[in-house]
Amino acid sequence: MVELSPYPDGSHERKARGAFFTPAEICDFVTAWAVRSPSDRVLEPSCGEAAFLISAGERLRALGARPETAEQLHGFNQLHGVELHEPSALNAAVATAVRQIPATVHCGDFFDADMPESFDAVVGNPPYVRYQDFTGDARAKGQRCALALGVPLSGLASSWAPFLLHATTFLAASGRLGLVLPAELLSVNYAAPIRSFLMRRFGSVRLVLFEERVFPGVSEEVVLLLAEGQGPTDRFTVHQARDLDDLRDLASLTSHWKPRATGDKWVAALLPAEAAETYSTAADAFERLQDWGTTSLGMVTGNNGYFALDATSVAATGLGEPDLLRISPPGSRHLRGLTFDLSAWRGLADSGARAWLFRPRGENPSGASARYIARGRAAGVHHAYKCRVRRPWWRVPTVEAPHLFLTYMNHDTPRLVANTAGVLHLNSVHGVVLAAGRRRVGQGLLPIASLNSLTMLGAELVGRSYGGGMLKLEPKEADLLPVPSIALVGDVAGDLRALRPRLSSVLRGGQLHAALDLVDKALLIKGLGLRSKDVDVLRAAREALFNRRAARS
Repeated sequence: MVELSPYPDGSHERKARGAFFTPAEICDFVTAWAVRSPSDRVLEPSCGEAAFLISAGERLRALGARPETAEQLHGFNQLHGVELHEPSALNAAVATAVRQIPATVHCGDFFDADMPESFDAVVGNPPYVRYQDFTGDARAKGQRCALALGVPLSGLASSWAPFLLHATTFLAASGRLGLVLPAELLSVNYAAPIRSFLMRRFGSVRLVLFEERVFPGVSEEVVLLLAEGQGPTDRFTVHQARDLDDLRDLASLTSHWKPRATGDKWVAALLPAEAAETYSTAADAFERLQDWGTTSLGMVTGNNGYFALDATSVAATGLGEPDLLRISPPGSRHLRGLTFDLSAWRGLADSGARAWLFRPRGENPSGASARYIARGRAAGVHHAYKCRVRRPWWRVPTVEAPHLFLTYMNHDTPRLVANTAGVLHLNSVHGVVLAAGRRRVGQGLLPIASLNSLTMLGAELVGRSYGGGMLKLEPKEADLLPVPSIALVGDVAGDLRALRPRLSSVLRGGQLHAALDLVDKALLIKGLGLRSKDVDVLRAAREALFNRRAARS
């Protein structure tokens, strides 16, 4: 018996090249679906240790395949794998050989692969390398392969994206594609052209989603993509599974989803049919946050430890008003109420928070500023990238003081907070500058009105889930956040104002659900005319998506 090393290199090296070993249950499920005939030809791109090749070989054997018959039919092995990493390719060849599974393993770059003919099944787990590390020749080849299919990929695309696209070029017209992909396929903006391509290329697209993590030691959520037939299609099928055991019976966990546009995010497919219908209907009385104003990033200092100062540091350096700007301190923990006013700012400043930004006015800094600048230079602050590319390095570019703050990295839900203190903000929160004609009502009532179940559900749909269960909203995603329309807010303005004292109290106590109860009754039930049952459906759907995030924390 040949002893095989399941990990030919260390975990750091495997992560760097995007190699994550696939559980046998997933391999067997995908190959059982993709391989239908004893004569099927199977390709595994980026085959690693041949997990899918071995599973496919066993599947072919169970269907009655015989190696000598395959040789007569095709003139080459039915099973082919491609692997760039030479030790893994060698292990794959040995692994299939010791199991008496005839397979050809090509050691080389998948984007340079020259296969003898098309395949009836293409299965596998493409490498997952984030865009920051997916660079150079590898990225250039991937971009060219994508463009050859008419799919432009942005510079933010991770390695799985061009691998998926290139894999489809090896598929026979009647073939099946079964891949393990990161769930960012459903939600990230750069995947929009890929979602469109899949619905254009295939007649049937199925997704298998898991509530729990199924790759040991990996925080990323995965989705199984099962695609076949000639397209286009305007809908796809979703199979919900709690864990690997649920793969045995997906029939009772199936729903169908038709996006408004093929490139739209597919996260809404996670909603039960009743919740999707209620959400769609109720959202007609809502607007998007971009209708209220402009969402933008905060100031980027390049070194918050140097530029964001507390009162003690200000006193010690002798800096004065001409050298400083008032800011919302770094982070967002202090933004959990409805309003951030001057009293709250002073309280934070007095308690030692970094509530000042070092930013001298004019071209000639004061003596205290000059000394502080020299101190920063001596510490090498000017070498930080953001400092290095601006002139002078010590003058942080400012932004307009927003009417609202928007927390964008959240465990629970994004919060809109009125900035009545009129202070500036760093990039730890977003700012919303309200449109003319909406400023008074927006600053006064939108932070209250946005605390409703429909907006919270919408946040789960337009945002993206990160490892650790955090929900993040980039400005373009925040633009799409569903919030009550100005007309609806006006209809229930008196009720919302009356809620302010009690809401402030429950929010200080961390009772988000109690706040939801109050606002839902005033806004969704009384103002919009929804039934309590409808609100419960929306809230249950949001809780399900929230729990899905939390399960990965």
